[in-house]
Amino acid sequence: MKFIKADTYEELSKIAANIIASQVIMKPDCVLGLATGSSPLGTYANLAKMYEAGDLDFSNVTTVNLDEYAGLDGTHEQSYRYFMNRNLFSKINVDIEKTYVPNGIASDLVKEGLNYDELIQSLGGIDLQLLGIGVDGHIGFNEPDSVFVAETHPVKLDESTIEANARFFATKEDVPSQAITMGMRSIMQARKILLVANGKNKKAILERAINGPIDPMVPASILQLHSDVTVIFSEI
Repeated sequence: MKFIKADTYEELSKIAANIIASQVIMKPDCVLGLATGSSPLGTYANLAKMYEAGDLDFSNVTTVNLDEYAGLDGTHEQSYRYFMNRNLFSKINVDIEKTYVPNGIASDLVKEGLNYDELIQSLGGIDLQLLGIGVDGHIGFNEPDSVFVAETHPVKLDESTIEANARFFATKEDVPSQAITMGMRSIMQARKILLVANGKNKKAILERAINGPIDPMVPASILQLHSDVTVIFSEI
């Protein structure tokens, strides 16, 4: 595991964007696993600038996102499909038909999860998976649990996750209580993993995830078992 300490969030974002850009340049038809939330916003902004400057071509890239809120369709401003369209896909030349996000309004979320795993396998797996980390150690929406769940699956969100995401909604009560998330199998089968974390509130959980025991109560700790992980952290 490679650990990079950035001085600022801006530096973190540039480093992360450069790593993703290198993947796209080395393999123009790569499969990128993408994340949402505040941590990757700067990374996406930098990737968009690289595209605008003519330095990156996303026309052959395929993307698969980690998760989606249950009950929100892609037109909802707080859905992760909307987030990705607004913050990245609309700003680069990716084929929108080759950008995948779990369907949060599927009538059967368990079946949707199985179909999503089959999709990822049909694409040949993920070349580079971008991750953030929650204050409870979650990656995607894989919350602390008694086991690591392998499959893409529906999940009940922890109270700490709901509280952390409440700032994006009008009220805390508006935050969905459930989501669908990529499971650990597809994440861990990614050829490369890039985890970004910023803010002093992430320092303690990141330390537990990287140096503590491998424990499903700290979901990110499973990354210790992966052969190619880069962690970028900034307190500011």
